[in-house]
Amino acid sequence: MSVILVTGGTGLVGKAIEYVIETEPEGSRFGKRPGEKWVFIGSSEADLRNQEQAKKLFEKYKPTHVIHLAALVGGLFINMKRKLDFLRDNILINDNVLHNAHELGCKKVISCLSTCVYPDKVEYPLDETKIHLGLPHESNFGYAHAKRLVDVQNHAYKDQFGDNFTSAIPTNVFGPHDNFDLESAHVLPALMHKCYLAKKNGTPFVVWGSGKPLRQFIYSRDLAKLFIWMLREYDDVEPLILSVGEDEEVSIKQAADAVVSAMGFTGEYRFDTSKADGQFRKPASNKKLLSLIGDFEFTPFDKALEETVQWFQQNYENARIGKP
Repeated sequence: MSVILVTGGTGLVGKAIEYVIETEPEGSRFGKRPGEKWVFIGSSEADLRNQEQAKKLFEKYKPTHVIHLAALVGGLFINMKRKLDFLRDNILINDNVLHNAHELGCKKVISCLSTCVYPDKVEYPLDETKIHLGLPHESNFGYAHAKRLVDVQNHAYKDQFGDNFTSAIPTNVFGPHDNFDLESAHVLPALMHKCYLAKKNGTPFVVWGSGKPLRQFIYSRDLAKLFIWMLREYDDVEPLILSVGEDEEVSIKQAADAVVSAMGFTGEYRFDTSKADGQFRKPASNKKLLSLIGDFEFTPFDKALEETVQWFQQNYENARIGKP
């Protein structure tokens, strides 16, 4: 019997993994396999910063495999304001998860990193060899250093004990169950929520910045399949970038256009160029992923966005939308 524990299991990616496991045919490439028990836990079940609670959680479920998604996360401004919290909380969470997985003799742990772990000054495209080549961007150095340490810990556990611990580096994830709180949301869910309110209130839809920056967006349900594939077939300690190709970059304007179209918004729509754009682009290469996984079809961006908008509209009252 395999027991797969998904920490952060009630968040964007955790919910997507649960969806894929429940909807793909049993025994298929991404479906549930016979003899597998999947456990999705959120912070209400255990505060993973706390050593005792983390230990009790692992003793309760006795996982054989862990997909570790739990983290203190947030957008640019909250990262800048609470650097120590982002550093310390994530170090504690990651150390408790990896230590307990080791103590229990888990067969495999996949932790989730982020492209923000990369150096600020780096040659593009990003690939798996460039994580530690310089300091991360000043704006999120707390979070970035904590996440980098996971890669360091994975190597240390492997070198000293032979543990099969690895990590995944997704690009910009979006999908159902995202964080749509305008205070802390990432760009796509923020655009959806803003457009929803503009339509509802008959006000202009104003997008911050010029709309020119480019991003690689990955649909959470595609990412979920890649995590399930990694769990079953990827046994290298080196991190793996999980992303659409560099040729799939989408500008913020294209993303906003797609939101307007999916929402059926017909009001005034403009860009506020007095607001900062952030980094113009930070492309990541998915060559290593494609060389290993073989045949994999990503959901087209417009289709994935439409499905997410539909979910958001249908679940607005229960979505993470923050204070009105």
